[in-house]
Amino acid sequence: MDGGAAFVQLRDRFLEPDPARAPTTLSWRDVASFNWARDYFDRIARDNDRPALRLIDDRGLDRSLSFRELSRRSNQVANHLAGHGLRSGDRILLMLGNVEALWETMLAAMKLGAVMIPASTLLQRADLEDRLARGAVRAVVTESALCARFEGLAGTFLKVAVGGAPPGWLPYEASEQASADAVRSPPTAADAPLLLYFTSGTTARPKLVLHTHTSYPVGHLTTLRWLGLRPGDMHLNLSSPGWAKHAWSCFFAPWNAEATILAYQYERFSARDLLDQLVRTRVTTFCAPPTVWRMLIQEELERWRVSLREVTGAGEPLNPAVIERVREAWGLTIRDGFGQTETTALVGNPPGEPVKPGSMGRPLPGYTIALLDGEGRPADVGEICVELASQPVGLMGGYLDDPQKTAEVMREGYYHTGDVAERDRDGYLTYVGRLDDVFKSSDYRISPFELESVLIEHKCVAEAAVVPSPDALRLAVPKAFIVLAAGTLPDAATARAIFEHVRARVPPFKRVRRLEFADLPKTISGKIRRVELRRAEADRSAGCARNTREFWEEDMPGPGAVHAPVEDRE
Repeated sequence: MDGGAAFVQLRDRFLEPDPARAPTTLSWRDVASFNWARDYFDRIARDNDRPALRLIDDRGLDRSLSFRELSRRSNQVANHLAGHGLRSGDRILLMLGNVEALWETMLAAMKLGAVMIPASTLLQRADLEDRLARGAVRAVVTESALCARFEGLAGTFLKVAVGGAPPGWLPYEASEQASADAVRSPPTAADAPLLLYFTSGTTARPKLVLHTHTSYPVGHLTTLRWLGLRPGDMHLNLSSPGWAKHAWSCFFAPWNAEATILAYQYERFSARDLLDQLVRTRVTTFCAPPTVWRMLIQEELERWRVSLREVTGAGEPLNPAVIERVREAWGLTIRDGFGQTETTALVGNPPGEPVKPGSMGRPLPGYTIALLDGEGRPADVGEICVELASQPVGLMGGYLDDPQKTAEVMREGYYHTGDVAERDRDGYLTYVGRLDDVFKSSDYRISPFELESVLIEHKCVAEAAVVPSPDALRLAVPKAFIVLAAGTLPDAATARAIFEHVRARVPPFKRVRRLEFADLPKTISGKIRRVELRRAEADRSAGCARNTREFWEEDMPGPGAVHAPVEDRE
């Protein structure tokens, strides 16, 4: 059986609507060559005029492209790039927003056998210089407004501009004159490189993650299953181009299901505008990061009569209070999931299975998950690790330029995620935090995420990040950095209310002892850089003076005060 037919057969198993008959494994071991764009996408696109991509923006754009049109246009782009010397194995940096050229070029690169390096449009010159050098880039495709960022950067590479070409750049629109015939390219090995992703760098220098023509195209059948996609769905995912989640839910998973991808481009996020678009475009499946969900529930959701069937959250763990509010308004349960740039969806709550509030679900097909303690032994609370003996299809090929780091995470028969979870008797996993983020206070293990979940339940708290703060008696105590909801004063009264809110909900040894009202440092993909907050706190002495807008529980008068920290061990 050829790769395309084998993939369709496997895909159809993952579209099974009955949870009792859903696949429990994912195997792709006997396919030597596979090119998802040529062998699968062109196959389903033949004579297929159903919409594959719908582009909307906040200025009135509403344009659809069919599977047939995208197949044809990607052939033209591939032949155009080949005419300028690009060949199989060459690396193309794509720095595009949610414009049709992004999807056309991704398909075209795959058809050529070229290797894509997706890049956020927020990247500046230093980031681009790093990607061009470490990625050994042979071509750049970007929007004309972003071309200036590449001026003077080292390296020789083909420059293609979308929407008008400055001097020295080729116009992307010239590809419309190229042949629309199938691309002439040798067969693609199933394990050949396809994508190079620079991680978001929440704790260190971004790593260069290698994915193959198998790991993401085939591996994202787990993501299809978790999202609950069906043929003909209108799927909206709020992830920015350049990051792995965009490929997860704005490329592979929806088209694996033959669903329509809705791409929403906006200058400034507005919860109300997003809700209006959900209604107008009749979105059926929707995935958004917890930050967006927290903004949405500030609105009266009941006012929007959505057509949604499935709702999911990813990027950071979901808080139970958010899940309950959406269920109350729409009768829908947000299903959490977990994965990394290095993997596809590892753990999740697929449709039809019971959801436990606060849990991110159970391992998805194709992944055998173990929780390992600090000694590498199985535990109920430990690092999330993937058994390598099961040959997980969606796992990366490694860190391209760092064999030492690859060996570090692929050791002793497991891929080590660096994330910690707790497993209950039913096999459900609850996220605890990054290994780097979990800390001890008075010899108790503290999960920042657990405390952050409690904090954001308070009406005054928009966002929170918890890190250890030096303490002479306990070694460290939990400190919360808090972004306040609009209209809330950053004063002692607000601090006391938040302290009392936490005090009523967690045991004494876990309580937040200090808080500071401040902006949170984030990566350009929007993830909180707790590492910066930890470093700032670590540099302070245990008895130092308070920062501006910093409050300690022991200073608060009334019932929130604590005068006997030694008695916390109860």
